[in-house]
Amino acid sequence: MTFAVLAMLCSTVAAILQADAARPGGRTSSVMARPRFLAGLLMDVVTWLCMVVALQHIPIFAVQATLAGAIAMTALYARYFRGEWLRPVHRLAIGASILGLALVAGSAGIERKQAMTGHGATVAVLVAAMVVIMVATLAVNPSTMPWPSAVLAGLGLGGGAVCIRALHVSDGVDVSALVLEPLVYVLLGMAAVGLYNYARALQLGDIATVTALYMAVQVVVPGLVGITLLDDTVRKGFTWMLLLGLAFIVYGTSILARRRPERRVPPRVA
Repeated sequence: MTFAVLAMLCSTVAAILQADAARPGGRTSSVMARPRFLAGLLMDVVTWLCMVVALQHIPIFAVQATLAGAIAMTALYARYFRGEWLRPVHRLAIGASILGLALVAGSAGIERKQAMTGHGATVAVLVAAMVVIMVATLAVNPSTMPWPSAVLAGLGLGGGAVCIRALHVSDGVDVSALVLEPLVYVLLGMAAVGLYNYARALQLGDIATVTALYMAVQVVVPGLVGITLLDDTVRKGFTWMLLLGLAFIVYGTSILARRRPERRVPPRVA
């Protein structure tokens, strides 16, 4: 959980840097080449390294739920550093998201099956998912709405987390074996398409809304995949906590996703 929290903090810093890089506008490819976006990518790498450690010890939905703490962090950043006003309902949504994250993380079981059956089927499913996300990226490229790209960013980066979980990286990792592991290349493809969509979403929307959308997808979808496909577990008798936490997350992020950026206008001095 310590590494999951570190991943959340690094992810927040990365989101802020990448949002600042996207503010001047321009083509998505040019945004991704700007120094602040590249610095954000470096923080993304640190985030992924922390996730690699965390995913070897706790279920994927617990890691992703903790990572989604960036929803509240970026909303507060937008409020205090960009001057965007948060209404009471949005503050309530942030509180609901944090409570939901705590409940989901608390419901995670400690049992994890290291021997995964159906490895070939898992690879095939992830490859198919990556292809679908890439095709969808091309399809929504003409759109001027931020939510399609934000959702695809969540699917891409969430798919990368599933790849990490399925790899079962250990202390005695064999680099030569990783080179031959197809999931490594699926991970790279998922990360690339996820980051591209995130950069595009930040060009079209504000950081709090985009982060809320893509983090919600990044928590719910990979978490359910981890339970159904990768044998992640829920603490015995705590399924209700998982469901309640997910409900709070969905409620909070849905409110934040509909929020439009507002700036508080200072009173005019006579």
